[in-house]
Amino acid sequence: MREYFERGEIVVDPALAGFIEEDVLAPLGRDAGVFWQGFAELLAAFVPRNRALLDTREALQRQIDGWHRAQRGTPHDPGAYAAFLREIGYLVPEPDPFTIGTRNVDPEIATMAGPQLVVPVLNARFLLNAANARWGSLYDALYGTDALDAPPPRPGGYDEARGAAVIAAAKAFLDEAVPLAEGRWADLEGEPALAHPAQFAGRTEHGLLLRNHGLHIEVRRDPASPVAAGDPGGISDVILEAALTTIVDLEDSVAAVDAADKLAAYRNWLGVIRGDLAETFSKGGETLTRRLAGDLAYTGLDGQARSLPGRSLLFVRNVGHLMTNPAMLWQGAEVPEGIMDAVITSAIGAHDLAGLGRYRNSPAGSIYIVKPKQHGPQECAFTNDLFDAVEDLLELPRHAIKVGVMDEERRTSANLAACIHAVRDRIVFINTGFLDRTGDEIHTSMQAGPMLRKGAMKSAPWLIAYEARNVAIGLAHGLSGKAQIGKGMWAAPDKMADMMAQKIAHLEAGANTAWVPSPTAATLHAMHYHRLDVFARQRELAPAPGLDALLTIPLADGTNWPEGEIAEELDNNCQGLLGYVVRWIDAGVGCSKVPDIMDVGLMEDRATLRISSQHIANWLLHGVVSEEEVMASLRRMAAKVDAQNSGDPAYRPLAGNEDGPAFKAARDLIFKGLDQPSGYTEPLLHAWRRIAKG
Repeated sequence: MREYFERGEIVVDPALAGFIEEDVLAPLGRDAGVFWQGFAELLAAFVPRNRALLDTREALQRQIDGWHRAQRGTPHDPGAYAAFLREIGYLVPEPDPFTIGTRNVDPEIATMAGPQLVVPVLNARFLLNAANARWGSLYDALYGTDALDAPPPRPGGYDEARGAAVIAAAKAFLDEAVPLAEGRWADLEGEPALAHPAQFAGRTEHGLLLRNHGLHIEVRRDPASPVAAGDPGGISDVILEAALTTIVDLEDSVAAVDAADKLAAYRNWLGVIRGDLAETFSKGGETLTRRLAGDLAYTGLDGQARSLPGRSLLFVRNVGHLMTNPAMLWQGAEVPEGIMDAVITSAIGAHDLAGLGRYRNSPAGSIYIVKPKQHGPQECAFTNDLFDAVEDLLELPRHAIKVGVMDEERRTSANLAACIHAVRDRIVFINTGFLDRTGDEIHTSMQAGPMLRKGAMKSAPWLIAYEARNVAIGLAHGLSGKAQIGKGMWAAPDKMADMMAQKIAHLEAGANTAWVPSPTAATLHAMHYHRLDVFARQRELAPAPGLDALLTIPLADGTNWPEGEIAEELDNNCQGLLGYVVRWIDAGVGCSKVPDIMDVGLMEDRATLRISSQHIANWLLHGVVSEEEVMASLRRMAAKVDAQNSGDPAYRPLAGNEDGPAFKAARDLIFKGLDQPSGYTEPLLHAWRRIAKG
């Protein structure tokens, strides 16, 4: 029998209760008894509302399923479909014209444009690396990736030829971002004279501080560096301001299923907010300790000492409204995890507002929470009210807790203006996500017919409209200059040349931030923000496209795929699904670089799993594939995934272990996919992970 501590009407895991009372509340000077009583009152107000919202999701889905079943065999009528969605309340009236009223937003979010990282909170080393990715060496990023158009480095130490190519590429970038009054950076000797003197910001301990499009560049000139010794201008490195913001993730990129997992997550969030998080590890035979970086000191043009933040501004991503967690019980039932996250992560964030940390995360005085997987304006209004209640519980100013709305569910993107209106005084972020949004697209229209192949989804009319509407609606309601309008992840961390060729499209579309998979990728992606002024681009964009394209269902429309093409799609889905699930279930790894079917490492999380499992479930439902074909593919791909993980001594093979929790979880995600709420993977993953943990 699990031991719990009673805290009034709430019973709590003892370790979690001790952490909340001793590490979180005590430094804030908060009375624990008053807190728990207030928490219980908050639960009494919001748990029934949370349940009712989930019931509404299911009721709407049943009606949509019924409509599609009734329409089978007749041509799709977009007008009738939209009218039906309005009739059942899936589509709501557009709000009257409005502008968001968010205040006290830090410049990294409101007035600057740059890369954004998402990092799993449970991995302290990755978390510290991400927080410290505010600044990155362009020389290192170019030398170590395929972003440099030059032969790869020769093994056995520093490759001078590649180093020369790095220096040439970096100086060509400087010519573009901060041009000289005369000549090129490659020919510079002595002090530079800039073509635009206002781009000179000051001097650091190591060199010059320049700026362009609101981002800083440190040109280092270290006489002791062998790189500088051979450089006419004495330049040893070019340091770019890179990851302006980082999302510390408690959701899709972590496997947190019980009190121990949640406690570890909250401890790391407190550590990074308090500034004392550290991680010791071995690398190259050395024992190293990673800590948060200090600020960058410099001397301004007026001779005054100044500094710039040395760390990314941190968001924290809570979970959505669906799941509960056994870490805490109320009235004998598990507490909704999203409510628990809202209270505890905000209480930890209050340490920053009270100045209790070594560094300030938000000098503007805000706590930034990303809220994912919300379905429509009712759920956004629930979050707004919940955050009001959390502010009252913690005695925080109204709207001190800001919200980032993930535009990743169909009912949210179809009602985006109304969703923004529901959180209009605290919104700081809207962001698209292809994978979760596609998973919800498939599940919502599951009964309409077989869907396009996953690759074809990327050029489908609904997706193009979705991406354009997210930016245009955000701009129409005043997010520019007050909040981020974001784009999704570049999933292939080893393909930086492709990222550099393609990801500038996110800026051209009007996004002032976009996700990257690593600090190195953040440094490289920062170059895009020097090449294109996003805020100027936003002023050129057209109004939002209408709803018709967004509501165009990505059906295959009678396509007769060759048998080999069907098998290819099925194997691709099954391989990605198994490769991710085996790590989640057996090792508790919620996000990692998982080899795809072509052995290319891709960043996988629950969103990738949702689309793969829902796609197979859709093809099963409509007879494109059979249960026998799916099982055969799972068995083939189990052998493939085992081979890809053969170098891991802790790995437990899938092949020949079909009764193991990982294979069973993968099978359930497919064959029970139709019955999963909104097609989400969490209920099954959590259940099988708890079995694997014993």
